[in-house]
Amino acid sequence: MADLIKQALTRKKRTRRGRVVQEPPNEKVVYAVKFAIAMLVCLSAVEIAHLAILRVWNSEVFSAITGLVGTVTGIFLGQKA
Repeated sequence: MADLIKQALTRKKRTRRGRVVQEPPNEKVVYAVKFAIAMLVCLSAVEIAHLAILRVWNSEVFSAITGLVGTVTGIFLGQKA
C-alpha cells in the first residue's frame, strides 16, 4: 500500500530537453495519507457497527468521514499540481 501511495503522490516534470524527471513526495505527506486512509477505514467500521447495533445513523461519525475524504482528496490534488 505504501508503494501505491508514494507512486500516486510522485510528481513528474518535463525538463527543457524533454526528459521526464520524477520527484518523490515528502515522507511526512506519505505518512499523513496512510494515517488518514487508516482512520477512514476505522471510522467507516464504527459507522457500520453503529448502524448494525443501534440502527441509527450517527451524523458526527459521518461528518468525520466526510472531512477525512476531503483531506485525502485535497492532498492528492494539491500534490499533483
